[in-house]
Amino acid sequence: MVPSGNSYSNIKRTISTLDLHTVCQEARCPNIAECWGTGTATIMIMGDLCTRHCRFCAVKSGNKPALLDAEEPFKVAKAIRDWGLKYVVITSVCRDDLEDGGSGHISDTIKAIKLMCPKIIVEPLIPDFQGNNNSIRKIVNANPEVISHNIETVLRLSATIRDGRASYSQSLRVLKKIKEFNSKIFTKSSIMVGIGETDEEIRQTALDLRSAGVDVLTIGQYLQPTYKHLPVVQYISPEKFKEFKEIIERMGFKYVAAGPLVRSSYRAGEFFLEKVIRPAL
Repeated sequence: MVPSGNSYSNIKRTISTLDLHTVCQEARCPNIAECWGTGTATIMIMGDLCTRHCRFCAVKSGNKPALLDAEEPFKVAKAIRDWGLKYVVITSVCRDDLEDGGSGHISDTIKAIKLMCPKIIVEPLIPDFQGNNNSIRKIVNANPEVISHNIETVLRLSATIRDGRASYSQSLRVLKKIKEFNSKIFTKSSIMVGIGETDEEIRQTALDLRSAGVDVLTIGQYLQPTYKHLPVVQYISPEKFKEFKEIIERMGFKYVAAGPLVRSSYRAGEFFLEKVIRPAL
């Protein structure tokens, strides 16, 4: 789909004017035209340089990211207010150079959005903060309705495709801790497929996530962003994605989205969560 339309132009203009970043652009998301065209965007905060070096990710990486912009939480809140969104996903690069991993900045952004847009549903898609409980608690205490953290892949492949500071078990602990700190917050995670995993490994990963209390799971096809990144081993058929969805739904998740272009920020999943959360607000 070719990017076009008033909503797309408005989002692009606002991002440029306020010097913001989106994971839609940085990660080369295949859904950018559809989402921006309907007024949905995933804001990426704390700069565009990640301190992690995962083999699957298109976001730029390096060891000397820029200083945090103290005005960024306000800029993000203003952009979201101007777009008139009902549901927003806030993600970030990993900032291992910061003592708290940037959790304070993410928390400030959530609070600024809530102050300026009190009726909006906020979903931060967070790093693992190297498993630091105080950092996780800062996010929980900002009271977002949903918190996401992606496990990315199955146990066997985790060490191969993710940065050495990340791990399968650490991601599970982060998701479990969120529920321990506040069981009312919805948790969400995502799995990439097509990088050499087996069907049984996908099912086991889903079971592990459900055991950690995860409510919503998305499963999508890995697409190689550049020739320097991890190659695709297999393109999964739509029929196989349907099979994954049917099997995993029976595990007790509140919602499962599975398909070739499904990503961790996925409009169908967000729409489901909005329908569940909105009546309680």
